[in-house]
Amino acid sequence: MPPKAAKSEYIETVSAPPPPTVLLLEFTECQSLVAAGAYRPCQTTHTKQDTGNKISRRSQIHGTQHIILGGKTVIQAEAVIRGDLYRQPSTATSSDGSNPTPASNAPSVAITVGRYSYISKSAVLRPPSRLHRGVHSYYPLKIGDHVFVGESAVIEAASLGNHVHVGTGAMVGSMAIVKDYAVILDGAVVPPGMVVPSWCVVGGRPARIVGEVGEGYGVEGAEGGMARERYRLVGKPQ
Repeated sequence: MPPKAAKSEYIETVSAPPPPTVLLLEFTECQSLVAAGAYRPCQTTHTKQDTGNKISRRSQIHGTQHIILGGKTVIQAEAVIRGDLYRQPSTATSSDGSNPTPASNAPSVAITVGRYSYISKSAVLRPPSRLHRGVHSYYPLKIGDHVFVGESAVIEAASLGNHVHVGTGAMVGSMAIVKDYAVILDGAVVPPGMVVPSWCVVGGRPARIVGEVGEGYGVEGAEGGMARERYRLVGKPQ
């Protein structure tokens, strides 16, 4: 009897025939995904997404219906993605003030991750939150294309732009905005609400601007070579 083939560490999404309506390709809950050994596309009102995401079976992903992956995204082992922390849809009331109903049946998006982005081992993506009129509300976290999030980094930002690099153990506070090509150094703590300008390097606790991104990083980053190479190597024998 031939030996059983070992399961791959990563689950890679695959294309599905285009349906009459648009697709949002999502992963199912981790337990079901591991049991089935497959990826299931789900039909929603969002635009069609690319495939080829590589998701570790040992990652912890919550609230998958509230997460959008743009394609070619890598999620490493023990990474935690909190799609279950989302803003509840607003309600509409009738003219007499009774019978409140949800304004929309579409699922709220908690986290969006762009193409060729890389979420390292033990990193945490958590939507930002704040108190508004005494109510604790969550807001969407948007991560751009070609973004690298280092090992054990914690992201609660409102947004990370394209080609952003977040170092190992860094923390990006709630509602912070990190613009394109910015670099967050290892161990840096970006305070809540801080805006990190494009092409800037920040470090320290709390973070401050300590330099500018060099031209070499910018050229290679703009071409997307580094992100594509990282993606290609995931799951390959060393």
